[in-house]
Amino acid sequence: MKSFFGTLAAGAIALAAFALPASAQTVLRVSNWLPPSHPIVKDIVLPWAAAVEEATDGRVTVQMLDAPLGPPPAHFDLAATGAADVTFGVNGYTPGRFSLNQIAELPFLTPSSEALSVAYWRVYEKMLAEKDEYKGVKVLAVWGHGPGMLFTTGAEVSPLSKLDGLKVRVAGKLTSMLAEQMKMVSVQAPSPKTYEVLSGGVADAIYFPYESVPFFKLDSLLTKALRAEGGLYNVSFFMVMNQAKFDGLSDEDKAAIDGVSGEALVRIAGKAWDAADATGHDILESTVAFHDASEAEMEELVAMSQPLYDAVAADYAAKGVDFDAALEMLKAETAKVLQE
Repeated sequence: MKSFFGTLAAGAIALAAFALPASAQTVLRVSNWLPPSHPIVKDIVLPWAAAVEEATDGRVTVQMLDAPLGPPPAHFDLAATGAADVTFGVNGYTPGRFSLNQIAELPFLTPSSEALSVAYWRVYEKMLAEKDEYKGVKVLAVWGHGPGMLFTTGAEVSPLSKLDGLKVRVAGKLTSMLAEQMKMVSVQAPSPKTYEVLSGGVADAIYFPYESVPFFKLDSLLTKALRAEGGLYNVSFFMVMNQAKFDGLSDEDKAAIDGVSGEALVRIAGKAWDAADATGHDILESTVAFHDASEAEMEELVAMSQPLYDAVAADYAAKGVDFDAALEMLKAETAKVLQE
């Protein structure tokens, strides 16, 4: 499966319009809120689209719509209601809607998106799917981006007290909590709005992975960064299909789509993000002054993060899931992938 997706990835990027074969019986319409060059689009969604067509012998094709059908936070509901057939999104863009995904967003988990994503998918399948947080859709994949760091527009990042009072763009509930623990002020904004937020002085800092800084053209604005082993946070994503649309497919086509989704797609997503992070890191090395948290600072950060772990544990308890067992499995599966 790895080689299958790898072969398709390059060719998929060239599928600008997804020309539909005469024999196509089903067209899956994807609502996309990101630029076509973003890794999620060109390295995850487009290869999956090509894989679906190949696996179904052209009976099912995928069409990327020219414009999104709604803002980023609306994309889960667009799939659930059938306004779009397939969507992807950030769990944290709709605070309070999803909570079990937060286990993959905690600090200091791993430097690898692939390891985290595959481990998270396995935990999802075994312990979380039955809680039906994604009701109304067929879950194609869940994954996490690479480890997120703290970047500033010039403010010093060490000692940590230098961060007091900074306004920081956050990526959801947990980064908002971390900002509070680090004595910063949270500013909520989706990733496509980050340049506007930082350039306009609405925020002085941002939690972001390496990839996203140059992609959203923030490398001209950000000059200092705090790095912590395993990352200060992660963000989790979903990719889903309208359940009725999936149920209406033949058993053969359902099996074909399952074969190119799930862990196979999750692994591709993680690899794509790791590659994009490596490129982003290379770009930033010449423009950003990175400070690696000292041993004493790591102890401070770990203490600051404890309320995040406690909050996720409480959310798990409320939904009847053993948080400690889930976290143990996440860490064990992450280690397995790293050893492959």
